[in-house]
Amino acid sequence: MELKELESALEGVLFASGEPVAVERLCLGLEVDRPTLDAVAQRLMDQYSYERRGIRLIKLDTSYQLCSAPEFAPYIRKTLESRKPARLSQPALEVLAIIAYYQPVTRAYVDQVRGVDSSYTVGLLLERELIEEAGRLAVPGRPLLFRTTKNFLRSFGLSSLEELPELPDSSQEGSQMTLELEAAVARLRAEEEQGAGLPAEDGP
Repeated sequence: MELKELESALEGVLFASGEPVAVERLCLGLEVDRPTLDAVAQRLMDQYSYERRGIRLIKLDTSYQLCSAPEFAPYIRKTLESRKPARLSQPALEVLAIIAYYQPVTRAYVDQVRGVDSSYTVGLLLERELIEEAGRLAVPGRPLLFRTTKNFLRSFGLSSLEELPELPDSSQEGSQMTLELEAAVARLRAEEEQGAGLPAEDGP
């Protein structure tokens, strides 16, 4: 397959999927090796960015996905207002920040950090597919562990968890967790308001 044809094939597959597609699956379907696929994906990324197209190709850990360009988020929201998910509340951002920075964690750990019951908020984040179950902790009762999802990365404009900023250290040990939580929530709120790209429409 020629390079241009390979670019078009990759674009078509990702557009039709509407969801992140694993690199291994793309290599298998397009019959190319990993370096070739990554090079083709980078060419598409550069083209979309240079031409200021309305879509972007993003990498999420070991997957690729087509999404809308962040700078056009206001127009997308205005046009598709009925599809816009509700803005996350402060409690939801607090729970999400704890899980994002200390994952995998139990709900009991989240409750301990926040000082209140978080069962409803954890359920809401599971519903929004921003977090997911990640096994059970090897202690009596075997409580569920939670971690963030690829949808979390996409929603907040991150390629990987490594892009989360480092949390500030506190000189007062007792208030360290509070300061870290406040910093994490502020970061997530900023990313949410910036408007990360929405998934591209599914193909026919």
